[in-house]
Amino acid sequence: MATLKRVLEEIKQDLVQKKQIHEDTHVDMRRVTSLAKQAILLIHQNKQTEAEKMIRSATEKIANLQSLAKQYPDIIYCGMFSEALQEYAEANIFLTLIEENRFVTPKEIEVPSIEYTLGLADAIGECRRLALDALREGNVKRGEEYLRLMDEIFIELLALDEAYMLVPGLRRKTDVARKIIEATRGDITQEVRRKNLEDYLKHFKPTRTKK
Repeated sequence: MATLKRVLEEIKQDLVQKKQIHEDTHVDMRRVTSLAKQAILLIHQNKQTEAEKMIRSATEKIANLQSLAKQYPDIIYCGMFSEALQEYAEANIFLTLIEENRFVTPKEIEVPSIEYTLGLADAIGECRRLALDALREGNVKRGEEYLRLMDEIFIELLALDEAYMLVPGLRRKTDVARKIIEATRGDITQEVRRKNLEDYLKHFKPTRTKK
């Protein structure tokens, strides 16, 4: 028969082990978030190869965390892991849009539906950056294409109907997305008007006055 001291010693060892796992996994979760954010920045810099490496590193860490989740679900499945998965989903969605002009699926990247949906909503902000970059380069047409993509994502998210309410935080993200889209639409409209005026003025050449 085990003594109380022995029972408590085993409990102590279990708690110490869980504490260490908690600390280690949280480090990995923060690392996943960091890798995904870096990947997104690299995509904006047209460094897709480096972005892919970042995403692969994040994928390995997520696989390890999901493996640990089978034994320690209470430690792994927390708010921090959900945030890491959202960032990871956003990076994958964004990269696939840029490289393949399509939407990657939750199954392809092994991300739960909720985190995928929230990551998709955040991708609208990255599309705005692309639209603004296009405008700075004088490419209004490309900016309009990114705006159409932003509209598509936004409309499809709203079309989730009753499922929309089953994704915690989605309403807040779509409210932010609506403002981002309207701001982008205003930027593009202003640039189109400026360009039209510029083209119009090119038809008029200044006349020289005779002395």
